Amino acid sequence: MVMRVFVAGGTGVVGRQLVPQLVARGHQVTATSTDPGKLGLLERLGAEAVVMDGLDATSVGEAVAAARPDAIAHEMTAISSKSDLKHMDRWFATTNRLRTEGTDHLLAAAEATGVSNFVAQSYAGWNGIRKGGWVKTEEDPLDKWEGTVAQPVMAAVGHLEGAVIKAGGAVLRFGWLYGPGAIDGLVEPVRKRQFPVIGDGGGYTSWLHLDDAASATVLALEQRATGVFNIVDDEPAAAREWLPYLAECAGAKPPMHVPAWLARLLAGDVAVGLMTQGRGFSNAKAKRELGWQPRYPSWRQGFKEELA
Repeated sequence: MVMRVFVAGGTGVVGRQLVPQLVARGHQVTATSTDPGKLGLLERLGAEAVVMDGLDATSVGEAVAAARPDAIAHEMTAISSKSDLKHMDRWFATTNRLRTEGTDHLLAAAEATGVSNFVAQSYAGWNGIRKGGWVKTEEDPLDKWEGTVAQPVMAAVGHLEGAVIKAGGAVLRFGWLYGPGAIDGLVEPVRKRQFPVIGDGGGYTSWLHLDDAASATVLALEQRATGVFNIVDDEPAAAREWLPYLAECAGAKPPMHVPAWLARLLAGDVAVGLMTQGRGFSNAKAKRELGWQPRYPSWRQGFKEELA
């Protein structure tokens, strides 16, 4: 069935992949940007483009009402490609507001226009609680990272997920994203040998190519999915595996190794936690219930193709 889909955050790294996939499936897309200068990009991707401020309830309400959508995809973030795990609270400050205030504004606009098909982007990059098994399912609790600079980030994720689920929508927990526009901020420090393996490098990460993030979102919208889904590739991996491989694909020297105590001083608790205690995620539910199959089932294939 052809739908009118409203993509909030259409010029983000996921939105730029999602819009053309929706258009290719025959859907009518209205996509937003906060920057009037990016409306042409959205139009070239096949969407009707509108300016919207996700932190302004009036702006959101008017944009959604004018679009008269059948479904809404919440892809609003404001994450700089230059990572700053040591000051993560500052790095994610605007994104935290988009995941709290912005989510509330979108859900209110959805309710006002009678839209119940609502899919929101969440994150599975560092929220697997750091105890128990190395691979988590949707049933496992989120890690709140209490007492660290990641605590406000996880509080915002928790708010988004709780609000969307209460409203009968779907939450897609994306793995660590890579692909066009999403990997540059990681590759540059790897090439400069500024991204070391910390401690034993035993912390796990689940990766996800942007194409696969978009395809999962399309399926969730088309199936009016509800609940939480981990959207990750098939191969959770320890930092000591994926980081040297990424360096090799990028034509860089092997990463340095630093002890955890030194990394904690230089990069903070979050970086050390991710590298030594991070958890991976299972995509079994998304495959089973959405029929989703990643085009890039392994970061090994994806890194190689992306950096060829």
